[in-house]
Amino acid sequence: MTLIQAITLGIAQGLTEFLPISSSAHLRIVPALMGWEDPGAAFTAIVQIGTLAAVLIYFAKDIVSISGAVISGVLKGKPLETDESRTGWMIAAGTIPIVVFGLAFKDQIETVLRSLYWVSAALILLALVLVVAEKHTANRARDGRRGKAIKEITWTDAIIIGLAQAMALIPGSSRSGVTITAGLFRNLDRETSARFSFLLSLPSVFAAGAYQLYKTWDVITASNDNMIAIAVATVFAFVSGYLSIAFLLAYLKRHSTGVFIGYRLILGIALIVMIAAGRLSPL
Repeated sequence: MTLIQAITLGIAQGLTEFLPISSSAHLRIVPALMGWEDPGAAFTAIVQIGTLAAVLIYFAKDIVSISGAVISGVLKGKPLETDESRTGWMIAAGTIPIVVFGLAFKDQIETVLRSLYWVSAALILLALVLVVAEKHTANRARDGRRGKAIKEITWTDAIIIGLAQAMALIPGSSRSGVTITAGLFRNLDRETSARFSFLLSLPSVFAAGAYQLYKTWDVITASNDNMIAIAVATVFAFVSGYLSIAFLLAYLKRHSTGVFIGYRLILGIALIVMIAAGRLSPL
Protein backbone atom coordinates (compact mmCIF):
# COMPACT_ATOMS: atom_id res chain seq x y z
CA MET A 1 0.00 0.00 0.00
CA THR A 2 1.38 3.41 -0.98
CA LEU A 3 1.14 6.48 1.25
CA ILE A 4 -1.45 8.00 -1.09
CA GLN A 5 -3.56 4.87 -0.75
CA ALA A 6 -3.14 4.87 3.04
CA ILE A 7 -4.15 8.54 3.31
CA THR A 8 -7.14 8.07 0.98
CA LEU A 9 -8.42 5.02 2.85
CA GLY A 10 -7.79 6.63 6.24
CA ILE A 11 -9.85 9.67 5.28
CA ALA A 12 -12.57 7.44 3.82
CA GLN A 13 -12.68 5.43 7.04
CA GLY A 14 -12.89 8.48 9.28
CA LEU A 15 -15.48 10.38 7.26
CA THR A 16 -17.79 7.42 6.77
CA GLU A 17 -17.43 5.60 10.13
CA PHE A 18 -19.86 7.91 11.88
CA LEU A 19 -22.07 9.00 9.00
CA PRO A 20 -24.80 6.41 8.34
CA ILE A 21 -23.32 5.44 4.96
CA SER A 22 -20.98 2.56 5.99
CA SER A 23 -17.22 2.88 6.35
CA SER A 24 -16.66 -0.81 5.56
CA ALA A 25 -18.53 -0.35 2.28
CA HIS A 26 -16.37 2.61 1.30
CA LEU A 27 -13.16 0.79 2.24
CA ARG A 28 -14.36 -1.91 -0.14
CA ILE A 29 -15.65 0.40 -2.88
CA VAL A 30 -12.85 3.01 -3.06
CA PRO A 31 -10.08 0.46 -3.76
CA ALA A 32 -12.32 -1.30 -6.31
CA LEU A 33 -12.96 1.97 -8.18
CA MET A 34 -9.27 2.95 -8.04
CA GLY A 35 -8.06 -0.45 -9.16
CA TRP A 36 -6.32 -1.14 -5.85
CA GLU A 37 -6.32 -4.40 -3.95
CA ASP A 38 -9.00 -4.88 -1.30
CA PRO A 39 -7.25 -3.92 1.98
CA GLY A 40 -9.28 -6.59 3.79
CA ALA A 41 -11.35 -6.79 6.95
CA ALA A 42 -8.25 -6.80 9.16
CA PHE A 43 -7.07 -3.43 7.77
CA THR A 44 -10.54 -1.99 8.37
CA ALA A 45 -10.60 -3.19 11.97
CA ILE A 46 -7.12 -1.83 12.75
CA VAL A 47 -7.69 1.58 11.15
CA GLN A 48 -10.91 1.86 13.16
CA ILE A 49 -8.63 2.39 16.16
CA GLY A 50 -8.15 5.90 14.75
CA THR A 51 -11.89 6.53 14.81
CA LEU A 52 -12.04 4.94 18.27
CA ALA A 53 -9.57 7.57 19.45
CA ALA A 54 -11.78 10.26 17.91
CA VAL A 55 -14.77 9.03 19.95
CA LEU A 56 -12.66 8.82 23.13
CA ILE A 57 -11.49 12.40 22.78
CA TYR A 58 -14.76 13.91 21.57
CA PHE A 59 -16.77 12.24 24.32
CA ALA A 60 -14.03 12.30 26.97
CA LYS A 61 -16.22 14.09 29.50
CA ASP A 62 -19.10 11.62 29.04
CA ILE A 63 -16.78 8.61 29.13
CA VAL A 64 -15.06 9.75 32.33
CA SER A 65 -18.45 10.43 33.94
CA ILE A 66 -19.91 7.06 32.91
CA SER A 67 -16.79 5.08 33.82
CA GLY A 68 -16.50 6.81 37.19
CA ALA A 69 -20.16 6.14 37.95
CA VAL A 70 -19.83 2.45 37.05
CA ILE A 71 -16.76 2.00 39.26
CA SER A 72 -18.33 3.97 42.11
CA GLY A 73 -21.54 1.95 41.85
CA VAL A 74 -19.67 -1.35 41.97
CA LEU A 75 -17.63 -0.26 45.01
CA LYS A 76 -20.81 0.84 46.80
CA GLY A 77 -22.62 -2.35 45.89
CA LYS A 78 -25.20 -0.29 44.00
CA PRO A 79 -24.18 -0.70 40.33
CA LEU A 80 -27.37 0.85 38.90
CA GLU A 81 -27.71 3.75 41.31
CA THR A 82 -27.24 6.65 38.88
CA ASP A 83 -28.20 7.47 35.29
CA GLU A 84 -24.51 7.41 34.28
CA SER A 85 -23.85 3.98 35.80
CA ARG A 86 -26.96 2.55 34.14
CA THR A 87 -25.81 3.94 30.81
CA GLY A 88 -22.43 2.24 31.27
CA TRP A 89 -24.00 -1.15 31.98
CA MET A 90 -26.43 -0.69 29.09
CA ILE A 91 -23.50 -0.09 26.75
CA ALA A 92 -21.91 -3.30 28.05
CA ALA A 93 -25.16 -5.24 27.54
CA GLY A 94 -25.66 -3.73 24.07
CA THR A 95 -22.17 -4.88 23.06
CA ILE A 96 -22.85 -8.57 23.70
CA PRO A 97 -24.78 -9.27 20.44
CA ILE A 98 -22.01 -8.01 18.11
CA VAL A 99 -19.40 -10.02 20.01
CA VAL A 100 -21.48 -13.22 19.74
CA PHE A 101 -22.32 -12.76 16.04
CA GLY A 102 -18.81 -11.53 15.23
CA LEU A 103 -17.25 -14.71 16.60
CA ALA A 104 -19.93 -16.97 15.12
CA PHE A 105 -19.65 -15.57 11.58
CA LYS A 106 -16.01 -14.46 11.57
CA ASP A 107 -15.03 -16.37 8.42
CA GLN A 108 -18.04 -15.16 6.40
CA ILE A 109 -17.46 -11.55 7.49
CA GLU A 110 -13.88 -11.66 6.22
CA THR A 111 -14.70 -13.40 2.93
CA VAL A 112 -18.18 -13.91 1.43
CA LEU A 113 -19.83 -10.83 2.96
CA ARG A 114 -17.19 -8.54 1.40
CA SER A 115 -18.68 -9.19 -2.03
CA LEU A 116 -19.96 -5.99 -3.64
CA TYR A 117 -23.29 -7.76 -4.16
CA TRP A 118 -23.71 -7.87 -0.37
CA VAL A 119 -22.43 -4.31 -0.01
CA SER A 120 -24.88 -2.89 -2.57
CA ALA A 121 -27.80 -4.87 -1.12
CA ALA A 122 -27.01 -3.69 2.41
CA LEU A 123 -26.70 -0.05 1.28
CA ILE A 124 -30.11 -0.13 -0.38
CA LEU A 125 -32.01 -2.20 2.19
CA LEU A 126 -30.89 -0.14 5.19
CA ALA A 127 -31.75 3.05 3.31
CA LEU A 128 -35.31 1.76 2.94
CA VAL A 129 -35.49 0.79 6.62
CA LEU A 130 -34.17 4.23 7.56
CA VAL A 131 -36.98 5.79 5.49
CA VAL A 132 -39.49 3.95 7.68
CA ALA A 133 -37.63 5.01 10.85
CA GLU A 134 -37.71 8.65 9.75
CA LYS A 135 -41.44 8.36 9.01
CA HIS A 136 -41.93 6.97 12.52
CA THR A 137 -39.94 9.89 13.97
CA ALA A 138 -41.93 12.43 11.96
CA ASN A 139 -45.21 10.93 13.18
CA ARG A 140 -43.99 11.09 16.79
CA ALA A 141 -43.05 14.75 16.39
CA ARG A 142 -46.38 15.52 14.71
CA ASP A 143 -48.17 14.02 17.69
CA GLY A 144 -46.24 16.32 20.01
CA ARG A 145 -44.18 13.55 21.63
CA ARG A 146 -40.53 14.44 22.21
CA GLY A 147 -37.72 11.96 21.73
CA LYS A 148 -35.93 10.25 24.61
CA ALA A 149 -32.72 11.66 26.05
CA ILE A 150 -29.82 9.34 26.95
CA LYS A 151 -30.81 9.14 30.61
CA GLU A 152 -34.26 7.88 29.51
CA ILE A 153 -32.93 4.94 27.50
CA THR A 154 -34.28 1.64 28.84
CA TRP A 155 -32.69 -1.80 28.98
CA THR A 156 -34.97 -2.89 26.15
CA ASP A 157 -33.77 0.05 24.06
CA ALA A 158 -30.12 -0.82 24.72
CA ILE A 159 -30.54 -4.51 23.83
CA ILE A 160 -32.48 -3.77 20.64
CA ILE A 161 -29.93 -1.17 19.53
CA GLY A 162 -27.17 -3.65 20.41
CA LEU A 163 -28.83 -6.34 18.28
CA ALA A 164 -29.04 -3.82 15.44
CA GLN A 165 -25.33 -3.06 15.85
CA ALA A 166 -24.57 -6.72 15.09
CA MET A 167 -25.95 -6.12 11.58
CA ALA A 168 -23.02 -3.74 11.02
CA LEU A 169 -20.85 -6.84 10.59
CA ILE A 170 -22.22 -6.91 7.03
CA PRO A 171 -20.24 -4.39 4.94
CA GLY A 172 -22.59 -1.75 3.60
CA SER A 173 -24.99 -1.77 6.52
CA SER A 174 -23.12 0.87 8.62
CA ARG A 175 -22.63 0.65 12.37
CA SER A 176 -23.93 4.17 12.95
CA GLY A 177 -26.67 3.64 10.37
CA VAL A 178 -28.19 0.54 11.95
CA THR A 179 -27.88 1.82 15.52
CA ILE A 180 -29.29 5.26 14.73
CA THR A 181 -32.14 3.58 12.85
CA ALA A 182 -32.89 1.32 15.82
CA GLY A 183 -32.73 4.33 18.12
CA LEU A 184 -35.29 6.20 16.04
CA PHE A 185 -37.65 3.22 16.14
CA ARG A 186 -37.21 3.19 19.94
CA ASN A 187 -38.23 6.88 20.06
CA LEU A 188 -34.82 8.38 20.79
CA ASP A 189 -34.34 11.78 19.20
CA ARG A 190 -31.86 11.91 16.32
CA GLU A 191 -28.98 13.47 18.25
CA THR A 192 -29.41 11.05 21.18
CA SER A 193 -29.53 8.11 18.76
CA ALA A 194 -26.22 9.22 17.24
CA ARG A 195 -24.61 9.94 20.62
CA PHE A 196 -25.59 6.56 22.07
CA SER A 197 -24.49 4.91 18.81
CA PHE A 198 -21.00 6.39 19.13
CA LEU A 199 -20.65 5.43 22.80
CA LEU A 200 -21.93 1.92 22.07
CA SER A 201 -19.28 1.48 19.38
CA LEU A 202 -16.36 1.88 21.82
CA PRO A 203 -16.08 -1.65 23.28
CA SER A 204 -16.60 -3.55 20.03
CA VAL A 205 -14.35 -1.33 17.90
CA PHE A 206 -11.58 -1.54 20.50
CA ALA A 207 -11.91 -5.33 20.76
CA ALA A 208 -11.94 -5.86 16.98
CA GLY A 209 -9.00 -3.51 16.41
CA ALA A 210 -6.91 -5.02 19.21
CA TYR A 211 -7.65 -8.56 18.02
CA GLN A 212 -6.74 -7.84 14.40
CA LEU A 213 -3.65 -5.90 15.48
CA TYR A 214 -2.50 -8.93 17.49
CA LYS A 215 -3.46 -11.39 14.76
CA THR A 216 -1.68 -9.54 11.93
CA TRP A 217 1.22 -8.09 13.92
CA ASP A 218 3.79 -10.24 12.08
CA VAL A 219 2.52 -9.00 8.70
CA ILE A 220 2.36 -5.37 9.82
CA THR A 221 5.87 -5.41 11.23
CA ALA A 222 7.30 -7.36 8.31
CA SER A 223 8.39 -4.09 6.72
CA ASN A 224 8.64 -0.42 7.58
CA ASP A 225 6.34 0.36 4.65
CA ASN A 226 3.55 -1.72 6.18
CA MET A 227 3.93 -0.05 9.57
CA ILE A 228 4.02 3.44 8.08
CA ALA A 229 0.96 2.78 5.88
CA ILE A 230 -1.12 1.50 8.82
CA ALA A 231 0.02 4.38 11.06
CA VAL A 232 -0.71 7.02 8.41
CA ALA A 233 -4.16 5.58 7.64
CA THR A 234 -4.99 5.45 11.35
CA VAL A 235 -3.96 9.08 11.96
CA PHE A 236 -6.00 10.34 9.01
CA ALA A 237 -8.95 8.22 10.18
CA PHE A 238 -8.70 9.90 13.59
CA VAL A 239 -8.68 13.46 12.22
CA SER A 240 -11.47 12.95 9.68
CA GLY A 241 -13.44 10.88 12.21
CA TYR A 242 -13.36 13.63 14.82
CA LEU A 243 -14.62 16.16 12.28
CA SER A 244 -17.30 13.70 11.15
CA ILE A 245 -18.64 13.28 14.71
CA ALA A 246 -18.85 17.04 15.23
CA PHE A 247 -20.60 17.51 11.89
CA LEU A 248 -23.18 14.75 12.35
CA LEU A 249 -24.23 15.73 15.88
CA ALA A 250 -24.69 19.34 14.80
CA TYR A 251 -26.47 18.32 11.59
CA LEU A 252 -28.97 16.01 13.28
CA LYS A 253 -30.11 18.76 15.65
CA ARG A 254 -31.84 20.45 12.73
CA HIS A 255 -32.12 17.88 9.94
CA SER A 256 -33.31 14.35 9.24
CA THR A 257 -31.13 11.60 7.77
CA GLY A 258 -32.74 12.12 4.36
CA VAL A 259 -29.53 13.16 2.60
CA PHE A 260 -27.81 9.98 3.78
CA ILE A 261 -30.76 7.85 2.66
CA GLY A 262 -30.50 9.35 -0.82
CA TYR A 263 -26.73 8.82 -0.92
CA ARG A 264 -27.06 5.16 0.11
CA LEU A 265 -29.69 4.49 -2.56
CA ILE A 266 -27.68 6.18 -5.30
CA LEU A 267 -24.43 4.44 -4.32
CA GLY A 268 -26.07 1.02 -3.99
CA ILE A 269 -27.80 1.28 -7.37
CA ALA A 270 -24.63 2.64 -9.00
CA LEU A 271 -22.68 -0.36 -7.72
CA ILE A 272 -25.19 -2.78 -9.19
CA VAL A 273 -25.07 -0.95 -12.55
CA MET A 274 -21.25 -0.92 -12.63
CA ILE A 275 -21.08 -4.63 -11.74
CA ALA A 276 -23.65 -5.47 -14.42
CA ALA A 277 -21.71 -3.40 -16.97
CA GLY A 278 -18.47 -5.16 -16.08
CA ARG A 279 -16.87 -1.99 -14.73
CA LEU A 280 -16.40 -3.52 -11.29
CA SER A 281 -15.70 -7.03 -10.11
CA PRO A 282 -18.03 -8.03 -7.27
CA LEU A 283 -15.31 -10.13 -5.60
